[in-house]
Order: sequence, then C-alpha cells, then structure tokens
Amino acid sequence: MATERQRRIARAVTAMIPRAPFIDAEHIREAARSRHMRSLPAETAVWLAAVARARHEYTDYDALMDDGYDRDAARFFVAGDINAVLDRWGARRRVDPNAAEPEEDGIGVEDGGDDEPD
Repeated sequence: MATERQRRIARAVTAMIPRAPFIDAEHIREAARSRHMRSLPAETAVWLAAVARARHEYTDYDALMDDGYDRDAARFFVAGDINAVLDRWGARRRVDPNAAEPEEDGIGVEDGGDDEPD
C-alpha cells in the first residue's frame, strides 16, 4: 500500500516528465522518496531527482568533475545536454545554466541520495 507521499511523487513524475523511460522514472521516484527529500514538496523532489538523473546518466558531468572542473563549471557545460534529455522526457521546465540550482542548498541528490558533496 502506497503512502500519500508516494502517490504524490508518482503523480508528479507522470505530470512533469511523462515520456521518461520506465527505468529512469523508477530511479527518479526512488530518489524523490529518499529520506533527505522528505521535507520538500513532491514536485520539487521529483524535479531535483530528474535533473540529477539526467545529469549523471546522460551527460559528461561526472567525467568533467573527474577532470578537475568545479561543480558550477561542470553543471554549466552539461546544461544543454540535461535540457535535451528533459525535452525527450516531455518536461516543460528547463535547467538554466546561469542560475544557481536548488541542489546547492545542501540537498544531496547528486548521486542518488547520499549527502556527500560532489
């Protein structure tokens, strides 16, 4: 039996990224349900989890970080690739490479849930 939060997250995934492949949607739902996301509204948790999933699975972000780029620079360079993934998933929202992202508020969704910084 799903909790109300789980149902809100499932509805948010369907509404926000309706064409996301099943495996990605499952990872996003799981990340959005994680302990450190509980204080966030379901829609915010899903957005953060979706952006993190796109960033880590479909861009060169991790390679850029391994090459010594700082987090802001790496995120800037992959913003277009993230937005392309979000487009394929049917998202209406986009990542702005020039804006500070909510993940910088200490919510560690970067690698699926641990609270360690990049």
